[in-house]
Amino acid sequence: MLHRAIAGIAGALMATSVAAQTEMPFALDWKFEGPAAPYFAAIDNGHFAEAGLEVEVAAGQGSLDAIPKVATGAFPVGFADINSLIKFLDQNPGAPVTAVMMVYDKPPFAIVGRKSLGIEAPKDLEGKVLGAPPPDGAWAQFPAFATANDLDVSAITVEPVGFPTREPMLAGGEVDAVTGFSFSSFLNLVRLGVPEDDISTILMADHGLALYGNAVIVNTDFAEENPELVQAFLAAVAEGWKDAIADPDAAIASLIARNPAADAELEKRRLQLAVDANVMTDYVAANGMGTIDPERMARALEQIAETYDFQNAPDAALYFTDAYLPEGGFAMN
Repeated sequence: MLHRAIAGIAGALMATSVAAQTEMPFALDWKFEGPAAPYFAAIDNGHFAEAGLEVEVAAGQGSLDAIPKVATGAFPVGFADINSLIKFLDQNPGAPVTAVMMVYDKPPFAIVGRKSLGIEAPKDLEGKVLGAPPPDGAWAQFPAFATANDLDVSAITVEPVGFPTREPMLAGGEVDAVTGFSFSSFLNLVRLGVPEDDISTILMADHGLALYGNAVIVNTDFAEENPELVQAFLAAVAEGWKDAIADPDAAIASLIARNPAADAELEKRRLQLAVDANVMTDYVAANGMGTIDPERMARALEQIAETYDFQNAPDAALYFTDAYLPEGGFAMN
């Protein structure tokens, strides 16, 4: 009877613990591919659970996708391009959404072309056909990229393409280059049989752009009412990224459990490309994950203003806050 009593008490405690978990759905920007693996690692390795959170990750359809979902409160947290967020907040003043943790310190916005089609440097785009999905985050930055590289945009033929047809059209030679995220477009082309030494990746961050990339965003009403939950969520996200960097095979296994059709080796490489080029930058190594450099953000806003007419005076404080981060960000070493 004593054993049954102890078992009953233990079961009650476990039920209370489960009941105490706060549901916190998370809206991604894109499909369940390699760079999404750290969030599933954070689930499977118990980081969210230890923080009292029950997190379900929802796939997205592009860099803009999560912003209205979070702004309307449909999701308390999401993952989105901060440059798109800046424009959204300018066009929707007072919308309850802001960025709280920079993840892609160096944005993956890129022009991906084929050397055999004459694309190796920014100027090579002149006289060529550029495929660009209208909702694409990289395409949204193209005007600033063109300005920074003194491109004659009138000499570039822009072909609107869909996300599913972007890389196939480049592989088939229907366009000479495409806008996209560096790690995704590169590996999608490899999967389509394009030789790696024929692929040129022109990372916009290496050619004059001070812009940041994707960040964790939050509904500000939710955050003000639940600051501890937001802090705990961000800490768990950082742990998920640490886990994925330390053991990418395990992280990809977590991803494949949610997307069995994915190619594990391909997605592992996609994850590693994102870690090397976008996440673990020199700045992050020195300053921790999640924070931003105010001077760089000021330059980024100036670059956005070169090709975007702000309706209101740009103010970095509207677009990003470090209030939910530990001082100095999350150490990744």
